[in-house]
Amino acid sequence: MLETTLVLGAVAAVGLVVLLATVFTAPVMIMLALGALLLGLVVGVPTGFWYHVVLYRIVSARIAVPRTWWLSPSALHVHLTDAERRRIRLWNRLGGIGFVLSVVGGLAAIAVLLMVR
Repeated sequence: MLETTLVLGAVAAVGLVVLLATVFTAPVMIMLALGALLLGLVVGVPTGFWYHVVLYRIVSARIAVPRTWWLSPSALHVHLTDAERRRIRLWNRLGGIGFVLSVVGGLAAIAVLLMVR
């Protein structure tokens, strides 16, 4: 089921890119891509930062947190109770959405700039 969803998502993304390329001019597409990048940064950086702060505060009260814990913070989720998982879930998801928007916006801007060139 997951594979089917990924394939359908990829096909839809390619179709959307083709549709956007025929509807909008290159400068408009660049501005849309940069807007997605900026929106992703505005959403993802503060929420991702707060997720890390809250996770550290919760887990450091129980165990000695490794120095490089922030490289793979999801490994620390095993030390959380269900209530604590619910507490950080929103920040985790919003930070992830911001990250994905940033990456997609940046890649789209690069792709459009390369097509124009």
